[in-house]
Amino acid sequence: MQTARVAKFGAYVYDDGTKYIGDWNDRGQKHGLGHVQLKDDTRYEGGFNNGLCTGLGVLQYSDGTRYEGEFMQGWFHGHGMFWRADGMKYEGQFRGGRIWGLGLITFNDGTHGLPRHEGFFKDCKMIQKKKCPEVINDARRAAMMARVQAEQT
Repeated sequence: MQTARVAKFGAYVYDDGTKYIGDWNDRGQKHGLGHVQLKDDTRYEGGFNNGLCTGLGVLQYSDGTRYEGEFMQGWFHGHGMFWRADGMKYEGQFRGGRIWGLGLITFNDGTHGLPRHEGFFKDCKMIQKKKCPEVINDARRAAMMARVQAEQT
């Protein structure tokens, strides 16, 4: 398998109004660090690999929903933090774009709910109550690193 290398830095506006500024590989794909802005003002800043969001990144939807953390092949995947537009927050693990793994939900009033919504989640539903402070710290760290990287993009 041949690895695409970063060939250049530049900007492009697609036919649908999407704008990209960042690194490109020698096959004309987004590859390296970059910034995408969709016509509806949804924005992504972070890493790309062969055209897909990969590595650390920040995704901000036009309604205020936000994800900061790890991506793999275009999906939220790994550790990160997700805020809904209504203020609910999830800190923890993701798989294939879904809340999946250990994590903590905080509601918009700052509470974790009763009983506390901390544990193992599968397909966005809490399956088992379990303390997971290390995973929550890893999610916060990944989100912070994604923010720092996005500021440099």
